[in-house]
Amino acid sequence: MAVPADEMAADQRWSLARNPDVVLAVAVMGILVLLVIPIPTWVLDLTLTLSISLSVVILLSTIYLQHPTEFAVFPSLLLMLTLFRLSLNVASTRLILGDANAGRVIDAFGTFVTKGNYVVGFVIFIILVVIQFVVITRGATRISEVAARFTLDAMPGKQMGVDADLNAGLITEDEARTRRHNIEREADFYGAMDGATKFVRGDAIAGIIITLFNIIGGLIIGVGMRGMDVMAALQTYTRLTVGDGLVSQIPALIVSTSAGLIVTRTASEENLGADLTEQLSRYPRALGVCGALLAAFALVPGLPIAPFLALAAVFSALALAARRARTREAEIVRRQRLAEEEAREEVAPPRTEDLLVIDPLKIELGYGLVALADPKQGGDLLSRIQIIRQQLATKMGFVVPVIRIVDNMRLRPNEYCVKLREAEIARYELLPDHFLAMNPGLVEEEIEGIPTVEPAFGLQAMWVARENRDAAERLGYTIVEPSAVLATHLTELIMNYASELLTRQDVDRLVEHLKETAPRVVEELLPNVLTLGEVQKVLQNLLRERVSIRNLETILEVLADYGARTKDVELLTEYARHALARQICADYADEAGTLHVATLAPELERELIEAIRQAETGEYVPIDPARADAVAAETARAVQPMVVAGHDPIVLTSAQIRRYFKRIVERDIPKLIVLSYNEIDPRVQLESEGQISA
Repeated sequence: MAVPADEMAADQRWSLARNPDVVLAVAVMGILVLLVIPIPTWVLDLTLTLSISLSVVILLSTIYLQHPTEFAVFPSLLLMLTLFRLSLNVASTRLILGDANAGRVIDAFGTFVTKGNYVVGFVIFIILVVIQFVVITRGATRISEVAARFTLDAMPGKQMGVDADLNAGLITEDEARTRRHNIEREADFYGAMDGATKFVRGDAIAGIIITLFNIIGGLIIGVGMRGMDVMAALQTYTRLTVGDGLVSQIPALIVSTSAGLIVTRTASEENLGADLTEQLSRYPRALGVCGALLAAFALVPGLPIAPFLALAAVFSALALAARRARTREAEIVRRQRLAEEEAREEVAPPRTEDLLVIDPLKIELGYGLVALADPKQGGDLLSRIQIIRQQLATKMGFVVPVIRIVDNMRLRPNEYCVKLREAEIARYELLPDHFLAMNPGLVEEEIEGIPTVEPAFGLQAMWVARENRDAAERLGYTIVEPSAVLATHLTELIMNYASELLTRQDVDRLVEHLKETAPRVVEELLPNVLTLGEVQKVLQNLLRERVSIRNLETILEVLADYGARTKDVELLTEYARHALARQICADYADEAGTLHVATLAPELERELIEAIRQAETGEYVPIDPARADAVAAETARAVQPMVVAGHDPIVLTSAQIRRYFKRIVERDIPKLIVLSYNEIDPRVQLESEGQISA
């Protein structure tokens, strides 16, 4: 449908609401213009009124705030208002000294507010300056300094608390991101307020200096240049100067009060007025005692009776109203408790089935390691686990379930235990006051420490004391913190048991997520070609050999192509691996794009091919255990030089026997990588490191 031309013109029409940056730029330039260009008195009256109005708006806005960061522009606004008032001081000074006329606003403040007595006005001006400079501004400045320091000091702890809640599953990624942003905003705000309060302090000092200069300059001009007598000059210029000072100091006092309210405001769900009413009425007895004291003062001879009795009646009425409100609230709470108790009595006891729910992954810590998981004690284990889950989701293609951390008094103090669905899969003992030092293979000099074995990869290592850390690093040892040792061990365990962690529910979530971007392949595959359980088994087979399933769309496309021909999940897994050849080779190739492999002798390949048997459940290779041990031993011998050279141990076979050879050697060499020729990307260079001829 065509859009009417008048609506298009309305959309394209320039407006102030759509260009606030232009308005701000014009306002700032206007302030600068006031500093250098003389203005008529009616413009000065308008700008002085605007200054007072803006100050009142800011004060009322601070009263309705629920959190200081809701007014995050206040420090910048404070600077602009201070500059605005000082520019008005310059403009008014120019009119006072040049024309002895500064407009009706200044004249009214100098005459009506001071009752025509410039001495009274000058005293009022000094009092306002003292209130602002000594009381409000000084207190606000100190509070800003303390708030900024403590906010910055608490920032790491708050961020670790957010990470802990995220890792525990209490909040989502978006909520964590929002909380971190709020923490950063709060730190930036109080840091800016620490400096912004100095503007108000300087404004008060500038007001005093400008007032003195106006009086002295007015006397010089009136007596020396205009021939006025001293008293007439003093009365004229002092009246205008005092009026100018009051007009500038009253908005300054209002803004400094706003600054004090903001920096003293704490986070709340209500505004300042609601909080004051709720908290002052929390103790009705205090209001009642105050009313009684005021009534007692009314009986003191010489004191006026009416004001004391009136206020005594007001406070007594407030105490009575507060007491009634508290009584109503207590009755409401009592009824709610009774209702909850009745509901609790009606609730059936917990089902036995609920007690059967177990954690997919759990880390049990001895009491000596609890500090590693406590951010308040400097522990970073929770943040490390969060990073592990994010990295593994990116690397392996599925979300690792939430890892529960509990203490276990049955463990040794420095021992931890990792359980997979309540079954122990690993146990290790850390020394939290030591560092793990590992020799990368180039260090010949030994270091004093406690010998141990690194848990993730079984490497020889030493626990070195904290004071020996620098010495170990200088010698070339790799130094690892205890929490990093646990995190690395946990990462390796998750990689090893990823196939068991991937549940059918996880697969369903992955498929539903893919359906948003590739709905056609999901509809084609499920449930017409394969069931969700069969897809799960294929994905588990890939994860069992550390093949990432992140490219889920490609995997499902292959399953949709070949799933109609065969339901053998082992064979379907091989087809999926062929489609992921580029990804697999990229994972194991060196920086030059070369795969270092060992191959099978032709006679061994022929032996395995001829041994393949067909059964109802699929193909299998029956092999004598002694023969399997011999093949595994020869394989270990062939890949040992590759491991020493820093390459992944890879064996290259034909596609027909790849999975069978993997099963034969898996128990003896679990980390052996077995690839088929169909899984080699054409752009990858192969370098043979030996042949297996058992």
